[in-house]
Amino acid sequence: MLFRSKKRTEDPGAGEASGLFLFDQVPDALWAERVLKSAGYEYALVAPPHHLRAGCDLAVAIPRVEHVGAERLLRDAGVPVRGWVDDPGSAAQPTELVTTVDFGGHLMVRAGNMKITVDKDTLVIVNTSGGGCPDIPYLNIELVGKRLDEVPRPKTLGYTLCGLMLDRAYEEACALLGVQPA
Repeated sequence: MLFRSKKRTEDPGAGEASGLFLFDQVPDALWAERVLKSAGYEYALVAPPHHLRAGCDLAVAIPRVEHVGAERLLRDAGVPVRGWVDDPGSAAQPTELVTTVDFGGHLMVRAGNMKITVDKDTLVIVNTSGGGCPDIPYLNIELVGKRLDEVPRPKTLGYTLCGLMLDRAYEEACALLGVQPA
């Protein structure tokens, strides 16, 4: 199969109902992710269904039974949450962030709108593309033509949602090619 969607084993609530925390700003979603991770919560950073997007294309999914405690934790940490969607049955499913395409000698990994393409034999990054954020040209210069196992993580170089999504693609490419991320 040429196109494949990665099934994330760490997604919250495998077989359990989940809900979404929604945010107005990308940094708020990333802040929530860090707070929940440090407290040991089971979570997934996802793209919310299109009809729920309002400025930020990231949401945090957690099991519904964890909602109250996680909301209290985020509030106490000062994370601004726009809202909570408790009924995924009436909402569209969160969009899968990571997909892959195997072109034989090259592997392309897409996360959100960002893509990274790697030569599978040499591990050289041959292309990055997507997004419209201002740090994309810089990320491209820093990554293309260099080995996957020798470059810094895109999230350490970029400052936007595009940089974060490129980091997700980088992380998945590393996992699929047996490379330890930087």
